[in-house]
Amino acid sequence: MAPVRGRAYGITLIAIATVLWSTAGLFVRSLGDLDVWTIQAGRALFGALSLIVVIAVDRRRAAARTIFGIGRAGWIAVPLSAISMITYIAAVKLTTVANVLICYATLPFFAAGMAWIAMREQAGRRTVIASAVALVGIVVMAGAAVGPGDLAGVALAIAMTASFAVLVVMARRYPRLNMGAVNLWAALLCFAVCWLLSPREIPSALDTAIIALFGVVTTGLAYLLFLTGARYIRSGEAGLIGILDVILGPLWVWWAFGENPGIPAMVGGAIVLSALVWYLTRRDRA
Repeated sequence: MAPVRGRAYGITLIAIATVLWSTAGLFVRSLGDLDVWTIQAGRALFGALSLIVVIAVDRRRAAARTIFGIGRAGWIAVPLSAISMITYIAAVKLTTVANVLICYATLPFFAAGMAWIAMREQAGRRTVIASAVALVGIVVMAGAAVGPGDLAGVALAIAMTASFAVLVVMARRYPRLNMGAVNLWAALLCFAVCWLLSPREIPSALDTAIIALFGVVTTGLAYLLFLTGARYIRSGEAGLIGILDVILGPLWVWWAFGENPGIPAMVGGAIVLSALVWYLTRRDRA
């Protein structure tokens, strides 16, 4: 029964992380015309502070050793995590959310492919079929949104997806790697880079509060939950559950701003949810 409980634990962590992460677009849109570097610098700073608290409470006297003892694999993961943090916000600023989500929907393919290369982990026919069906749902939802002027944003979204897929695989390949410490260093690196590129103007009190919440929720908590949960299930499955972000993201914006996602979004969302239910139900029966 231990493997079953472990898998359920992993799915729960990733599902919660996905709900939290899906609010990223809501936070970005709430910040209006604030530049991407200021948003990302503030998000990274507050995310790093929240991670320090998490590690201190969890590890107590071993907190310093945890933070500085991430090892060679950890220092490889740090820049990858920083890239995924920066490129997501930049992509949303440069192109539509739909374009970014289309790229992000390929995460299961990236993760499963990289897991096969790194660990010879077989994705399984069910994972491939469900991922393909989910991708069809994303395409239906987003429609033909990509235009010539969106190439930079799409390229950044692909870079974000690829870098995060590597992190998903590394979390499973190195189960002792503390992803909280990795994300702490990544957030600090992200803050340093983005602060240097920002106008260095202090945002308003409201914007600062939104940025702080943004950092704690999507960097300090969601990243940690997702990458910890990825240790307990297959990489392709983790990426598949994670694309629920594609459905929840537009719902947050609709709820907060009254932005109607439209019939294609509803149809595409139904396809994605059907693929996930079919995949997880059939696997639980097996």
